[in-house]
Amino acid sequence: MEMPKEFESFAEARKNNFLNVKAAKDAGKKVVGTYCTYTPWEIIDAAGAMPISVCSVSDETVEDAEKHLPKNLCPLIKASYGFAITDKCPFIYFADMIVGETTCDGKKKMYELLGEIKNVHVMQLPHRQNDPVALSLWKGEMIKLKEKLEKDFGVVITEEAIKKSIKVKNEQRNLLKEIYSLSKLDPPPISGYEMHKIFDATNFVVDVEAKNNELREMISGLQEVAATGNSPVSKDSKRILITGCPSGGVAEKVVKTVEEVGGVVVCFENCSGIKEKCVNVDETKDVYDALAEKYLSIPCSVMSPNTGRMELLDELIEEYKVDGVIDITLQACHTYAVESFSVKKVCNENKVGFMNLETNYSSSDVGQVRTRLEAFIEML
Repeated sequence: MEMPKEFESFAEARKNNFLNVKAAKDAGKKVVGTYCTYTPWEIIDAAGAMPISVCSVSDETVEDAEKHLPKNLCPLIKASYGFAITDKCPFIYFADMIVGETTCDGKKKMYELLGEIKNVHVMQLPHRQNDPVALSLWKGEMIKLKEKLEKDFGVVITEEAIKKSIKVKNEQRNLLKEIYSLSKLDPPPISGYEMHKIFDATNFVVDVEAKNNELREMISGLQEVAATGNSPVSKDSKRILITGCPSGGVAEKVVKTVEEVGGVVVCFENCSGIKEKCVNVDETKDVYDALAEKYLSIPCSVMSPNTGRMELLDELIEEYKVDGVIDITLQACHTYAVESFSVKKVCNENKVGFMNLETNYSSSDVGQVRTRLEAFIEML
């Protein structure tokens, strides 16, 4: 399979990930693109396919997407669709199937358009977590995904295969949590920007078990840094927790800038960070019950009520000795915008600084964002 000419514009590291996927594809492996942490990667892996996050964190295709989508739409949705229609994301290009969930209205309508050019399977996500009916519906969606994969890929997905995938994925979550917990140290042995890159890299893994070995080596290295006191982070840096919308598309102008102006991001509560990693899949239960319980427990703002997010924030502020919280709201993301009021209340109760930052993937507000972040860190 040849690579489209548009791929040549990608950075070397990204191209290496793309080439790994191409090699897997050429070897006969099916590729399944995913957008959200609600997707049960374990079922996809048990089908002998490769689950991988598809491109949605850059503004390079937003203008193309706006030919079909409204301009006042979340940049993540526009980027997701733009990469698909321009063939600029090899992960989408190579994908035999795309799996989405009905998290927000913008996404589920975008999936309708995406379904005209790709094989799209949409899981109907219930928006109530503590409801037996919702759990039963979500379990049914797990089984529908399994049946869709079996039909389209001509495979049989056994419970034993799912159990094996659950074990490997749980192991990865535990390793990532162990790396993450090192940021509780003062100073942490790693910057938040580097931590963000580690977590992001796990979304593009051909061999999870091999990646787990890399994570173990990384833990040893970071523990050594902590033991020798050679942290790259100043002990005077203000300790910041980032919450809100996925931060992948704004990591450069928010996370990196925070650490350039006197802060250090010690915790990411959002989808890009610890939120999905907090709870493992129960390995003692029926696999579909266990997967449904685990994935429905993720406290995204689409849930109503979403008390789990506020409880988690309360715990993380204390555990990571946080000085301030930055709540990122991507433009036109209504659920996170509304929840910002509740996040501020949690911060006030914990007597830590709070800042809501509404932005998008554009570089047009870089200067303004930097000025606001400087003022926030100085205030702390």
